Amino acid sequence: MEAVRQLVEKAKKNDKAAFERLVLLYQKRVYNLALKLTGSVQDAQDLAQEVFVRAFRSLGAFRQEADFGTWLHRIAVNIWLNSRRRAVVPTVSLDQQVDTGEGTVNREVGTLADEPETVVMAGELSELLQKALEQLPREQKAVLVLRELEGLSYGEIAAVMNCSLGTVRSRLSRAREALRRQVVERARQERIHIPGGKLACVVESDKK
Repeated sequence: MEAVRQLVEKAKKNDKAAFERLVLLYQKRVYNLALKLTGSVQDAQDLAQEVFVRAFRSLGAFRQEADFGTWLHRIAVNIWLNSRRRAVVPTVSLDQQVDTGEGTVNREVGTLADEPETVVMAGELSELLQKALEQLPREQKAVLVLRELEGLSYGEIAAVMNCSLGTVRSRLSRAREALRRQVVERARQERIHIPGGKLACVVESDKK
């Protein structure tokens, strides 16, 4: 999108208004991804804020060879994968400006209530899947979130996770199998019957 490219170039020249417009364009996408990764509104808000702070500081290294949204996704996933603890950092008011270290920029991140479409599954299966996802290694959870919940293509996932298409395929295969085992075991423990079709639509292989 040419408008985005122009905003990025302006933001690189320390045009804070241009960066704030980029935040407005991408804040919901970043927040939605953060929510799916963290499973917590508070953690998602914190992660989304950190993504934009990192993006602002790293704009000089962004060559626009990739889509700006894909680049933000990569930052979000990397921050989340590299975090070593799940503790929530101090609460941040979303009405406050973000201190980037080189000035401040305004931003507002949406909430779960603003985006009901982020609730992608309902009922008992949803609860089982959420619990099962939390038990997966982070790389497996990330690749599932990007594919199954964000709807990214294999190529887009490879760009976000900075790996080959073959690696994406193998990670997805292992992640789906691990998720299937987790869901089946939890369903057995909680005596919940899951129709095969409903489970297959989430954990079976799909088309590219």
